[in-house]
Amino acid sequence: MAHYNPKETEPRWRAAWDAGDIFRAVIDPTKPKYYMLEMFPYPSGQLHVGHARNYAMGDVVARFKRARGFNVLHPMGWDAFGLPAENAASERGVSPADWTFDNITRMREALKNLGLSLDWSREFATCEPAYYGRQQAWFLKLLARGLVYRKEGLVNWDPVDMTVLANEQVIDGRGWRSDAPVERRKLNQWFLRITQYGDELLDGLKTLDRWPDKVRLMQENWIGKSRGLRMTFPFTPGDADGVTVYTTRPDTLFGASFIALSPEHPMAEKLAVDNLAAAAFVAECRKGGTSAADIESAEKRGFDTGLRVVHPFDPKRELPIWIANFVLMDYGTGAIFGCPAHDQRDLDFARKYDLPVTAVVLPPAEDPAVFHVKQTAYVGTGKIFNSAFLDGLDIEAAKADAIARIETMGLGQGATVFRLRDWGVSRQRGWGCPIPVIHCASCGVVPVPQADLPVRLPGDMDFSRPGNALLRHPTWRHVTCPSCGAPAERETDTLDTFVDSSWYFARFPNADAEAPIDREAADYWMPVDQYIGGIEHAVLHLLYARFVPRALADEGMLNAREPFAGLFTQGMVTHETYRRQNGEWLEPGQVLVTQEGGERRARFADTGEPVVIGEPVKMSKSKKNVVAPEDIADAYGVDAARLFVLSDSPPERDVQWTNAGVEGAWRLINRVWAEFDALGGDQSAQDGGDPAAALVLRRTTHRAIRAVTDAIEGFRFNSAVARLYEFVAALRACTASADTAQARVEALSALARLIAPFAPHLAEACWEKLGETGLIALADWPRYDPVLADDEEKTLPVQINGKRRGEVRAPAGATNEAVEKIVRENPDILQKLEGLTVRKIIVVPDRIVNLVAN
Repeated sequence: MAHYNPKETEPRWRAAWDAGDIFRAVIDPTKPKYYMLEMFPYPSGQLHVGHARNYAMGDVVARFKRARGFNVLHPMGWDAFGLPAENAASERGVSPADWTFDNITRMREALKNLGLSLDWSREFATCEPAYYGRQQAWFLKLLARGLVYRKEGLVNWDPVDMTVLANEQVIDGRGWRSDAPVERRKLNQWFLRITQYGDELLDGLKTLDRWPDKVRLMQENWIGKSRGLRMTFPFTPGDADGVTVYTTRPDTLFGASFIALSPEHPMAEKLAVDNLAAAAFVAECRKGGTSAADIESAEKRGFDTGLRVVHPFDPKRELPIWIANFVLMDYGTGAIFGCPAHDQRDLDFARKYDLPVTAVVLPPAEDPAVFHVKQTAYVGTGKIFNSAFLDGLDIEAAKADAIARIETMGLGQGATVFRLRDWGVSRQRGWGCPIPVIHCASCGVVPVPQADLPVRLPGDMDFSRPGNALLRHPTWRHVTCPSCGAPAERETDTLDTFVDSSWYFARFPNADAEAPIDREAADYWMPVDQYIGGIEHAVLHLLYARFVPRALADEGMLNAREPFAGLFTQGMVTHETYRRQNGEWLEPGQVLVTQEGGERRARFADTGEPVVIGEPVKMSKSKKNVVAPEDIADAYGVDAARLFVLSDSPPERDVQWTNAGVEGAWRLINRVWAEFDALGGDQSAQDGGDPAAALVLRRTTHRAIRAVTDAIEGFRFNSAVARLYEFVAALRACTASADTAQARVEALSALARLIAPFAPHLAEACWEKLGETGLIALADWPRYDPVLADDEEKTLPVQINGKRRGEVRAPAGATNEAVEKIVRENPDILQKLEGLTVRKIIVVPDRIVNLVAN
């Protein structure tokens, strides 16, 4: 028997797929369409098995749907702009373009070697003028409609890389690349008016029933729609001036003990002009990040301005005005009233500065005479107390009453606000999509004419120093004004790379179109039926990618306002880490791991010195715990790597890479191959009866088809592989004979097609062994006979008076009388019925049993 040889088999079948161009998608109205898309990768140059797991999941679905008769679009591209390329250019003395396209070449080859059923004819990189020029075109359309604007705004500024950072690029208050403390600065920035779509983005989440609940909740919280009160605390009774705040808790107004201003509040900035201490505090606050998470986790600090306002419900009470580092300028009004008893941030601040803490919400069953808040704010339900005319009301009623009273007094009104802020898209980087506007001293901001698009990046930017290479380019920015012909300058900021990924999925339906989006092709293929990517993109990328299609749809460029019908967030592939005594990280291939008694030990292969084994963490280049797919393919073949990453745990959970795991997948591949390699002659000529042995095998086959089909449909890839293991074991246990010959051929034909989405190269070789013509990649999915696939026994839940109390096993198709007898004789059910008299038994055949008893 020939040993399965992946080094020969796998390249052969990849060449056959390429020769036939079988994965190229074309519009075919006669078939149901299926658009399968994984989040496109950044071309870092190295593919590891974490990538392989993500793309293997998508490939399973794409191959499965194609076999089920769908017209499948499964494209690939590259999210290619960004700071890593600039850093590489600086460190290596190469251009970002050369570095990027060299990496793309390597990663494309690695992806092809994974046997992915991708339509490479649609490939593009976001750093290509053909792509970013179309992006500039729709950007100008949104500019003309007022969805793009420029204003001074707060940003995260990295003083080393000399660029704006997105919130997620600020780690513990430091730049993700430079590790420098991030500062808050005010810069003129370009913004996209995402807030205009806040309600629609929120309402749209309700329609996304094939998205994970946790992702929808994360987006809902990020959008953060809240109903509250916008009101002014006057400086003195009757004074028109004061501090305007927004609050979602007007019911707690009687618990107010201070007013807090954002360091960027106009009043704080005005005070800082003449007050050196205030100026120093504001400057210190600007050294932190701008994100809500950064501000939330920072130590609560403040500066007492010495100013006071009057409580609206009690003119005798005055509240001090503080500047506080935990108040966001871009939420509400940039000022809050602090109610320490019922907000943890306010409480931490009050305890630090010895401010009053007055509880005004009484928890259920608490005594109002003794209840008070210590170190934990009370944020639960209850009745209002210590609040004059609001006493005794529940929270919602007190909110309504307080809002009505403030409106009557002329001090404010009820209002709805969003936590969501407009999207700042300016980045001070050379390797990005140029913002297509020109600044003219006479005409102001002038859009680049459509005929002059794309605004191309110069090929000779200098990245030897930090900062914006476009800004210091000697000639690129100097142009004439398209409007008046006077000397002018291009915008030197480039677009946030999240813009590049906010519409790429709409370009794939026709990546060669003259327009940014081919409306006919997009109307056929969109929305994406299944999108796969990491949970780390749950908010920003997915929110922006939901916003831009809406904006483009309102321009008539697109029909699908919601781009992703289904979303799956996969777990990571982890690997333990290895570190030398001097702290140097080592790659897995540099380490020898042995088992000594009950303890695993590791040594550096080159020197024999002991190595510290660390906990399994996400594969990363920085910790060198990366396993490259080609290393696995060299030893076991690509299919073994695919099988392992899909089989070891549910796809939404992390999977730890182990050599033992991939070896197990390799054994399965060889067991499958052994069954096919043992075949000989014309399989269709085999004949035999259909005695009991053949019937058992046929039942096994049809149950396997049903189980694997259901598991793939439900994204339970590990369960599908487990059923394949069982199916192969059953085949091996079934003795070949004339009586089972036809049943065995049927089983092997089904097995080859069932394993094809997971191990496509192996499946092609098995299909050939069966004597089938054509490629299995184009073969139909096997169908199961419901009668043969049906279990011989059924598990029936048993309910007593509507509540589940147990279960029984009964033969499939058993009569109602037979099921009743089984239930009445079951000791567990009898125990649950003690003291009760059964009045009625309702049997739903093969489904459930209901007992009515009293």
